[in-house]
Amino acid sequence: MLEAAGDAASRMDAVYGIQRHIYDASRKYYLLGRDRLLDGLEPPPGASVLEVGCGTGRNLILAARRYPGARLFGFDISAMMLETAARSIARKGLADRISLARGDAARFSGAALFGMPEFDRVFISYALSMIPPWREAVRQALRAVAPGGSLHVVDFGGQSELPRWFRGGLAAWLRQFSVEPRADLEAELGATAEAIGARVSFERLYRDYARHIVLERP
Repeated sequence: MLEAAGDAASRMDAVYGIQRHIYDASRKYYLLGRDRLLDGLEPPPGASVLEVGCGTGRNLILAARRYPGARLFGFDISAMMLETAARSIARKGLADRISLARGDAARFSGAALFGMPEFDRVFISYALSMIPPWREAVRQALRAVAPGGSLHVVDFGGQSELPRWFRGGLAAWLRQFSVEPRADLEAELGATAEAIGARVSFERLYRDYARHIVLERP
């Protein structure tokens, strides 16, 4: 059963109501591979780019700088995170290029949130490990990708090449923030890609600390 949107929003606001103020400064040390994902977006001029679970807006700001010809959109279920994102985006002078909305990753409609039924690029950065109905979020994100576009995902891997003590300590620490790495992330995205005839590529980063996955729609 999908978690009720109101419950999920309250949970995220409770977890990140204070953390959002130090989120970007602290997460840069362990949310590895985000910039690699952004480098791989490569949207053509005039393309639309959507971030699912945009949090503090950090990725949207960097994407707007790297791709000045793109139109950026992002949504999050946490009103508090969106407040922080809106302030950061305005402070960087990018409010005219980045649109924000509040939405649930497992149920969102681009048309309802932004008047955009499809996007040339959709990306999800370290959000699937925070979304209980993450499989629904993947399918919904892929539905939002325009023909010829792509879905880009980066999230925690299985840490298969790292010491056991490290894996156990990381998992225990992440649970404090309602974060759970998805062991079958590759399998789910592979099956999803096969079902629609999409091309998929997998990349394991930093001794499988993180996984970078790209699905290209035909």
